[in-house]
Amino acid sequence: MKTILIPTDFSENAWHAISYAMNFFKDETCTFYFLHTYSPAFYRMDYVLGGPSFSAIPDVGVDISLMGLEKTVEDVKKTYSNPKHQYEIVSSFNTLTDEIEELIEDKGVDLVVMGTQGASGAKEVFLGSNTVFVIRKAKAPVMAIPERVKYHPVRNILFPSDYLTQYKPEELQPVLKIARMQQARFTLLHVNEENGLSSSQKDHKAHLERHLEELEYETVELDGQLMPDAVLRYIEEHPVDLLVMMNRKHSFFERLLVRQNIDQIGFHVQIPFVVVPDTSEPSH
Repeated sequence: MKTILIPTDFSENAWHAISYAMNFFKDETCTFYFLHTYSPAFYRMDYVLGGPSFSAIPDVGVDISLMGLEKTVEDVKKTYSNPKHQYEIVSSFNTLTDEIEELIEDKGVDLVVMGTQGASGAKEVFLGSNTVFVIRKAKAPVMAIPERVKYHPVRNILFPSDYLTQYKPEELQPVLKIARMQQARFTLLHVNEENGLSSSQKDHKAHLERHLEELEYETVELDGQLMPDAVLRYIEEHPVDLLVMMNRKHSFFERLLVRQNIDQIGFHVQIPFVVVPDTSEPSH
């Protein structure tokens, strides 16, 4: 993982995610792109047509954005001086999701790192709307850092899977890279909500295990329980430092978001998690 994109709104939560990333990648040679997106205080047709450079009115947003990004890099260098790290800044008149999409394409971004909440995040909601939008649209894995999480080395990674999909090598690569980089133990968790595994699920499980052979891993089956509760309970009862999820229909991640809407109070995943974009179609 050489190219890391970190969106920031200059909030405490954003700085917290930056701090986590600096520690997480402290032994890796990589380039960090710090991104801030902004829009004008009022909507004008010349902005819509060409962005700030075409407007006769000086754009304060640009100045604030660039100053904030330069200060961010300054603070990072001061706090986490690391000869292995390079820093670039991107200030953009654009929506956050569109700009991230463009940067992933243009810069070959390996991972997006951001807080679970922005500056205005409601404390009782599991994920802020910006983070949800980014995760749903991003073509690169997204690592989300809850605000109260303190960095410590990742020793145990949990990967819940329903085995309905045969993951492609390019989908698994980021997960394997993180596990190798952190020398972490990997737990593959399946919650059996119905009547055991179908033959295609068994095939998908075997395929996944073949990819995990190079890692230290174990498989865990939980019977007669429902997702996502069973996974959340497992996290509470076991030492898990990082949760990895695939993003697709009916996945654990999607079901967390549904749960968030139904039951907003007091529902938190208090560990960092990575959501990997999944391009596969489920098969039955």
